[in-house]
This record gives sequence, structure tokens and C-alpha cells, in this order.
Amino acid sequence: MPDDHSPMYSLRSATKADQPAIKALIRAAGINPLGLGWPRFVVAIDGQGQIIGCGQVKPHRDGSRELASIAVTRPWRRQGVAREIITWLQREHGRPLWLTCMNRLVPFYEPFGFVEVTDLRQMPSYYRRAKHFMRLFLALTRSQGELAVMVWREA
Repeated sequence: MPDDHSPMYSLRSATKADQPAIKALIRAAGINPLGLGWPRFVVAIDGQGQIIGCGQVKPHRDGSRELASIAVTRPWRRQGVAREIITWLQREHGRPLWLTCMNRLVPFYEPFGFVEVTDLRQMPSYYRRAKHFMRLFLALTRSQGELAVMVWREA
């Protein structure tokens, strides 16, 4: 658990041995568990060698690439871990990167240069389908919120 005396964390590319911890972190965060290819992940490691955060860039059949699976353990949230993971992935993969999130999270991603795309015609096919299916799911479950599609494009 982070505090003023705890060691900092570091980032590294995931290894096959990290796969169970990545899956557990994604499940605990309530994130879509599909497409968790450990070779695409970067992980944040605390001073004791425990995985405290993760993220990946996931390729889609339509050629788009998605910033996905950003998760941080509860004790390490609001410590800059997600920011470092996102920055690492942006630096490693370049533009454009797409992402989906609930609309309440749009302000979190804007400082990284992501902008919301609302015109379905400007989205790759994967995101148009995702938006359609999520709209149906939210209506059926009477859930609040809406799926936002965002992109980090050329400056």
C-alpha cells in the first residue's frame, strides 16, 4: 500500500508469468476480460515486485489500435500509475490510438490528447459496432451512462 515511506513503482513490458496477475487485476477492476494478450501489456510493479497496474494496446481487424485494459489496484489509485501507463503506451505505439470508456471518464483521458468522436461515420467499424451493442446493453439493463469513443490523432 503506498504511503510516504513506501518504495516507488516501475513500469516494464509484461512477461508470460504476469498473465494470471493481469487477468486478476482486470477482473477486480470490472473491465472487459476479452482480448487480454499478455505480450501487448505494460505492467506497473511496486517495490516488492507485485503488479499494481496494467494496460495494453490491442489491434483490431479493421486496422485500428485500442488503448485498453487500463487498471490500477485500489491502494495505488490517484498516485499517477495510470498516467504513467498511458504515457508509456502512447510513446511506444504512436498515433492514432482509439479507446472506449463510459462517458463519465472522458475528462480523465482528455489531458492525454484524446478527443471524443461522436460522428459514427468518423469511427472505424469496430467502434461503431461497440457503440451500437453498448447502447443496446445499457438499455436492456437500464444502466446509466453511455459509451464514449475517443481518439488520439495527429497533433
